[in-house]
Amino acid sequence: MDLFEKCEKYDAPQKVIAAGVYPYFRAISSGQDIEVMMSGKRIVMIGSNNYLGLTSHPKVKKACIDAVEKYGSGCTGSRFLNGTIDLHIELENRLANFLRKETALIYSTGFQTNLGVISCLVGKGDMIFSDRENHASIVDGCRLAFGKMLKYRHNDMSELERLLKDAPAKPGKLIVTDGIFSMEGDICKLPDIVALAKKYGARIMVDDAHSVGVFGPGGRGTAEHFGLEKEVDIIMVTFSKSFASLGGCVATTEKVVNYLKHNSRALIFSASMPPAAVAAVLAALEIIEAEPERRERLWKIVRKMQKGFRDLKFNLGNTESPIIPIIIGDDMATFKVARMLFEEGVFVNPIVSPATPPGRALIRTSYTATHTEEEMDFVLEKFKKVGKKMGMI
Repeated sequence: MDLFEKCEKYDAPQKVIAAGVYPYFRAISSGQDIEVMMSGKRIVMIGSNNYLGLTSHPKVKKACIDAVEKYGSGCTGSRFLNGTIDLHIELENRLANFLRKETALIYSTGFQTNLGVISCLVGKGDMIFSDRENHASIVDGCRLAFGKMLKYRHNDMSELERLLKDAPAKPGKLIVTDGIFSMEGDICKLPDIVALAKKYGARIMVDDAHSVGVFGPGGRGTAEHFGLEKEVDIIMVTFSKSFASLGGCVATTEKVVNYLKHNSRALIFSASMPPAAVAAVLAALEIIEAEPERRERLWKIVRKMQKGFRDLKFNLGNTESPIIPIIIGDDMATFKVARMLFEEGVFVNPIVSPATPPGRALIRTSYTATHTEEEMDFVLEKFKKVGKKMGMI
């Protein structure tokens, strides 16, 4: 059989294109903000992860420009060899202090962070316990690891305990979970996970991609939210959400970072974060620490939108975050709703299997601290209009 035969036969996207509702790879001709320009018209953006609205902040943009002027456009190598600049070290020190860990290590993308950390730390004979709805980067990191991966039902602590209890005592054990689950916006049961980890001798890694900047009194994420910062062994953060940039990091002990720096293939064999991206994160971190009112404003918007959608009788699942899903079920109906909303001036993300379980397709909406009341009222009005046309409400 020819290697490309599966490519020749693959026509799922073409069917959606033929139906006129294909929603992916849409070009935006402006900056990522609360409104964007698409197809020559202005669209209200409720489909980004720009939670604190920092992508267009003057301080962040100036930091990027200044970094390019000083360091150029790239680092031309890996952190391991010639690709480390003083900004990388400064950012790692600042993040370690912010996340209240001994040290931090930055990777070039968030995906690489999970991939590189999990596959490096979990060796032959070790075991990983992973929530079934963890992000794809966690799943792929588990697949690359030489250890054994065991999945537990989403947020099902009784199944996690059964798996831990049945596991041999000797192997090293890692429980890995999203802090906030990226599609439906619900939060992990961290207090229960901590209790089980102590009981069965496991380490804990929390992917706080959608939590840092948003959750906790200081915006430090899920562990701070629950008051369990000292109990979580590894906190993973991405820079493409609240930090308005690109990249990722882990914050943990000095000995773990030392091991990763000299053994993590995703770090050693990847070019390092470019100067502008690092500078953006540093500037965003300063704003996160200095302006808690941004986070307070975001939560005010989230409460308004959750109430507005629930009053309209939409199914929001168990969301507890700025990620608010509108659960529809059928894939094609979800594509149609997304297209109708776009035509009404609202950008949303249609999410179908395998990003969600089969039969649980949804419209993923997410919010930014700089959205206006008028924009949110506009969004609710358009959802009401489309929801009625589609027989959803």
